[in-house]
Amino acid sequence: MEIKTRFFGNQTINPDSIITFPEGIPGFEKEKRYKLFHQEGSDKIYWLQSVDDENLSFSVTQPGHFKINYQFVLSDDEQVTLKADEAAELVFLILLHQEESSSDQPPTVKGSINSPLVINTKSRIGIQKNLRNAEQSIILSENNNQIDVSEA
Repeated sequence: MEIKTRFFGNQTINPDSIITFPEGIPGFEKEKRYKLFHQEGSDKIYWLQSVDDENLSFSVTQPGHFKINYQFVLSDDEQVTLKADEAAELVFLILLHQEESSSDQPPTVKGSINSPLVINTKSRIGIQKNLRNAEQSIILSENNNQIDVSEA
């Protein structure tokens, strides 16, 4: 199958690799089919490209790059939508966005940690999970006599 993309040009993809978001992604509810692309040699940034709108692409990453570990329960409806039989079938991605800064500072990239994408790798179905009451914790670890404070 051939698709057009703004950033990657024309791409030939396997239709079986399409990820479907039955409800769309909030704000983009009309777009339901996406293809996940990655940059050769990089395992940090991926692009979730709409199959039907060449101008719609999201930068995403795995939460582990931000030292985030998700622990939450899917609702019955979410499990049915995802066709999730086992937690091992699920992957989590964070939508990234760039915040503009002053001209003398590089832009800041932030992740939407309270609304991860949950994708069943077996069924190729995804949702965006809104964690309204997300509890965050901080892990302190000693590294070369310095204390690293990062979100878990």
